[in-house]
Amino acid sequence: MAKNDQIIVGLDVGTTKICAIVGKITAEGIEIIGIGTNPSEGLRKGVVVNIDSTVDSIKKAVHEAELMSGTDIKAVVTGIAGAHIKGFNSHGIIGVKDREVSSKDVEKVLEAAKAVAIPMDREVIHTMAQEFIIDDQDGIKDPVGMSGVRLEVKVHIVTAAVASAQNIVRSCNRAGLEVYDIALQQIASSAAVLTPEEQELGVMVIDIGGGTTDIAVFANGSICYTASLPLGGNQLTSDIAIGLRTPVTAAEKIKKQYGCAMISLIGQNDTIEVPSVGGRPPRVLSRQILGEIIEPRMEEILELVKRELYKSGFHDQVVSGVVLTGGSSLMPGVEELAETVFEMQARSGIPQHVGGLLDIVKSPIYATGVGLLITGGQQFGSARQLNSNDNKLFYKLFSRMKSWFAEFF
Repeated sequence: MAKNDQIIVGLDVGTTKICAIVGKITAEGIEIIGIGTNPSEGLRKGVVVNIDSTVDSIKKAVHEAELMSGTDIKAVVTGIAGAHIKGFNSHGIIGVKDREVSSKDVEKVLEAAKAVAIPMDREVIHTMAQEFIIDDQDGIKDPVGMSGVRLEVKVHIVTAAVASAQNIVRSCNRAGLEVYDIALQQIASSAAVLTPEEQELGVMVIDIGGGTTDIAVFANGSICYTASLPLGGNQLTSDIAIGLRTPVTAAEKIKKQYGCAMISLIGQNDTIEVPSVGGRPPRVLSRQILGEIIEPRMEEILELVKRELYKSGFHDQVVSGVVLTGGSSLMPGVEELAETVFEMQARSGIPQHVGGLLDIVKSPIYATGVGLLITGGQQFGSARQLNSNDNKLFYKLFSRMKSWFAEFF
């Protein structure tokens, strides 16, 4: 087994499942060597509501990943989601000191772009450069070494409620894990499922999870809009339980086994057996009744996403279509319904850009976990940076999280 300083772990703390994916950083990229999953009991709509249950679920998922990978997991990169997430675009301008842009100038202009009023109960999770502008020359991705007297940058800033971020960090800490960084889940998913061509042409990622539907819009190779809706697969399960008068656990099984997002794709004679409540005998119903429950709710979710897309102002730039990921996107008919709602092509987002046990994670439900590995590897550059306590980036992240607790506790 490789040394521990070559290992990175992505921990997807979701509403319906906790997933830990272990990756080994090699010269070729990231190689997946282990995975562990466990049902999530302590979250609601992407936010921790019961720390003890969340800690227990994290421990079980991490233990399973440790057994498969043969490693001792001590630290993770985890994700964050929920309706408390807010994203906005900002702009920064500075003068170039020596008429040649240096890395310090880049740092300064990014700091200038972040100099916006943010409430005390919110924390910046991401500051992502969209493009740099030197003396009115736009479209620059890396300005270091270029000549000019004025440097500008356009960025996308993502903030989260400090309390929600704290609860995720606290849950991981109580499970015996150190959190190296927190990434927005849809950005992580995008890193796992998108191609550079899609990002350049313009694309929207829709991550339909259990408690939230997360949105990320890319154009000209950069992130330009993020949003999160407090709706997901759990709403479908609830509708099925109420509509068919069946227990929630049975509704979840029916959804996964027989669910279809478009009634037109269901056979006229297809039937399903539905367990009853109160000890009554099960009933046999037409599968089309199930479709009549699922299709309106899924269409509502996609229509709300469409409204967010038009609200962003980037709807004309989504040229390459929609990429669907998350557990609820596995349901038959979701792609077809998305193409109808958005009037553009849609595809399923399968994790890529990694090696190793790719066959095991080759499903939209693992997009966030794999994406956390990728974003974590990009953030830290190398495994040695990950585990070097005197590394500047590590110290910065550690100090940021430490300050959250100092301010509130």
